[in-house]
Amino acid sequence: MLGESGFGTVVRKVFVVQGVAMWFISLPVMVAAVSDVRWWPLVWVGAVLWLVGLVFETVGDAQLAAYKRDPARGPVMDRGLWAWTRHPNYFGDACVWWGVWLVGGLATGWLPGLLTVAAPAAMTYFLVLATGARLLERSMMERDGYPAYAARTSMFFPLPPRR
Repeated sequence: MLGESGFGTVVRKVFVVQGVAMWFISLPVMVAAVSDVRWWPLVWVGAVLWLVGLVFETVGDAQLAAYKRDPARGPVMDRGLWAWTRHPNYFGDACVWWGVWLVGGLATGWLPGLLTVAAPAAMTYFLVLATGARLLERSMMERDGYPAYAARTSMFFPLPPRR
């Protein structure tokens, strides 16, 4: 059981950090809640980008689940979206955050866009370089066939597979 000092430490190191992160990442949504839309075309572009991200995450998950159920599968999932990017889920998640920013931040004006662009940039940084793809790559490189897969497949942005 946590003592009083242990509870305070948990609150400071976990809950306060999470609360600040949630506040920061949600800035484009908060700006949209109190601002008028100035550029409606950006709302549509952002909604399409958000939808592309959602589709990437959903299809990537479905393809990975089907691969895991296949008893004749190879050592590495390299079909469908996974042939174009090693991390379709992370790419899709980044698209979702940039779509939210376009709709909530930039569509309300240049100043709100500039003040909130750090939110999707930070999410993309974490998805690609900090806790997401890079971290997963370290352990995946130990698997049979993964280094060859990595050599022919884009890590993040979907690109045609290299031969």
